[in-house]
Amino acid sequence: QVQLVESGGGLVQPGKSLRLSCVASGLSFWVYGGKWVRQAPGGGREWVASIFPTAGVTDYVTAVKDRFTISRDNDENTMNLQMYSLKPGDSAGYYCNVRSSVRDYWGQGTQVTVSS
Repeated sequence: QVQLVESGGGLVQPGKSLRLSCVASGLSFWVYGGKWVRQAPGGGREWVASIFPTAGVTDYVTAVKDRFTISRDNDENTMNLQMYSLKPGDSAGYYCNVRSSVRDYWGQGTQVTVSS
């Protein structure tokens, strides 16, 4: 059974950092890659960052490029999102997503609030 569990969200001041993690069971980030998606209150889902299978090539939405870093730990089967220089506009629920050959899998999300 596939399970994705996010952690690491919280309330931070603008300019601070947070590190989100997504632990997977039942599938591998090395095989399938993964992405982070966020959703602000009243808004739609926004893709944030992807890490692709095997070689681990990464890609980011323009708004977070140079501030966020997506990575994976193959030994721990964990996908991370290191977020620097956070802005109020980054406030959202952050969700881990993996697309297998069969379907999309989602975690329950972790809330990030950036406010002074």
